[in-house]
Amino acid sequence: MTAHLTRVLGSAGLDLAEEIVQEAMLRALQTWPYQGVPENPPAWLFRTARNAAMDVVRREGMVERKRQDIQAESSAAAELDWDTGLLDFEIQDDELRMIFMCCQPDIPRDSSVALSLKTAGGFSVREIARAFLTEEATIAQRLVRAKRQIRDRGLSLDLPRGAELKQRLTPVLEVLYFIFNEGHTAHEGEDLVRRDLCFEALRLARLIASSPSAEPRVDALVAVMAFQAARLPARVDAFGDLVLLEDQDHALWDRELIALGFHHFSLSMAGDEVSEYHTQAAIAAIHIQEAPDWPAILSLYDQLWEMNGSPVVALNRAVAVAKVRGPAEALAAIEPLIADPMLREYYLLLAVRGHLLLELERREEAAACYQAALKCRCSEPERRLLRRKLEECAG
Repeated sequence: MTAHLTRVLGSAGLDLAEEIVQEAMLRALQTWPYQGVPENPPAWLFRTARNAAMDVVRREGMVERKRQDIQAESSAAAELDWDTGLLDFEIQDDELRMIFMCCQPDIPRDSSVALSLKTAGGFSVREIARAFLTEEATIAQRLVRAKRQIRDRGLSLDLPRGAELKQRLTPVLEVLYFIFNEGHTAHEGEDLVRRDLCFEALRLARLIASSPSAEPRVDALVAVMAFQAARLPARVDAFGDLVLLEDQDHALWDRELIALGFHHFSLSMAGDEVSEYHTQAAIAAIHIQEAPDWPAILSLYDQLWEMNGSPVVALNRAVAVAKVRGPAEALAAIEPLIADPMLREYYLLLAVRGHLLLELERREEAAACYQAALKCRCSEPERRLLRRKLEECAG
């Protein structure tokens, strides 16, 4: 909704578009309890927000300047039924337009990704800060600066082409992967998985992959998402508790998504470039097997570490080290990460360290790690798992 309205109002109207969407949500909260929930709630919200935007255009004397956009909107509305095809027709590329607009080369990479997550992904400053492993104040400042640049320069929502498209593709793919990961493992809340985010990110990635100018790394990212989404039905049990990968019921995995993953993985083999997404897709493809080849996974993590030596990659690599070389060597591998300020409130580091210490029968140290992890932000299913592991230390 925000992306569509920003296209109508122009990039300078980004803040106004967000306000209009919030007002539409508020109006729904005020009227639906008394008038009943409409048959198609998304269409109701979309129509309400769009009408409010048109009122702003007329009230502020923007009609002449926006005449072309308004005529295009009226033509689209006349041709399509609001309650059937219009949502897909309008939104399917507007979200991508918004992300590509935010990922302007003139805007610093971290700021453009953060703004995309805020406007197109609907994430809060707190959620974005968690994704970046940084402070909320830092993210808030990035958002303010990025919006100012878009407004002051009158940046366009038109989809870029040629070299400019390629230049923006890297941060756009990063945004989609951030959105998917937040859905795959929610940082907070009652649910571990937010399927809507996972499948929206997958849909948008497939839209880019379907473009004639798409690069093989886009197919690699689609493969990563498809493989990981295929395991979503088995990630939680009937009580909503987290199920670790080695304990998952493979019969619950989505075979169609697995097939989609291998299809795009095959397409990603075109060209000479090997991106981070290629390596991650290869790792995910091995995890799909009945008996994962952990030495191969470790070798791939070594390659990924060479491409992206982030602390999160180092932590994931340590898990593979534990499977291949034992918990002692894995524990040594993550010790340098303990002092990393980016991971200060990252519960997974403490949880992995606690697991390794527990395997080494260092129960008191393991319990201290799990207690510290429980003080960090995480979802309720993850918190319940941490409590079970803490009880295991005592037992």
